[in-house]
Amino acid sequence: MPAEPTLSLPWPGARPLPDAFFDRDAQLVARELLGKVIRHRVGALWLSARIIETEAYYLVDKGSHASLGYTEKRKALFEGGGHIYMYYARGGDSLNFSAHGPGNAVLIKSGHPWIDAISGPESLAAMQRNNPDSLGQPRPAERLCAGQTLLCKALGLKVPDWDARRFDPTRLFVDDVGERPGHIVQCARLGIPQGRDEHLPYRFVDAAYARHCTRNPLRRGQVEGHDYQLHALEPTQP
Repeated sequence: MPAEPTLSLPWPGARPLPDAFFDRDAQLVARELLGKVIRHRVGALWLSARIIETEAYYLVDKGSHASLGYTEKRKALFEGGGHIYMYYARGGDSLNFSAHGPGNAVLIKSGHPWIDAISGPESLAAMQRNNPDSLGQPRPAERLCAGQTLLCKALGLKVPDWDARRFDPTRLFVDDVGERPGHIVQCARLGIPQGRDEHLPYRFVDAAYARHCTRNPLRRGQVEGHDYQLHALEPTQP
């Protein structure tokens, strides 16, 4: 989906997702965000991560923040598609995008560092400095964004800076780089307390990156048709 004509592009060829992309059903947005790239400018560098894992949430879900009702802190969830909602989880920052309908949103669960002409080795090194391991050493690239708080830490995304904001192509946006998963894994969301709709299959994972996400849905012992569904996507038409 091309960028809206009114957007000022940060570089020729950038393809920021327009609000219309997000102003759709949360599950559809969650699926189609897989393969897109989050770009965050920190100083002179663009820190970038390919989205490999998402979770959809609805107002009616007992596991969603919006189900607790409107507050000033949660207002971004009740705005139109394309608003940024950030909150603290497990001592770190978490990134969400509002979808169509009040209270509906997508949580960006994990990513994988994206290296290209815009975000080169210097950007990856900056992300590793942002998010060292417990010994202060650089994390391997495949574990750098393997969780919602690790992703935000690596990209330098913080609640005070971005909660309830809109995308800004000069600072933070989601880029369509033409990547698309061949297969998507659909399964239950993670960390939902018992009795709060923990069974709903609203988690989506790029199958090619399954071992790099929060918890591998294709790990040993998981049974297709019971623990997860595997969806093959049609090849993109030239």
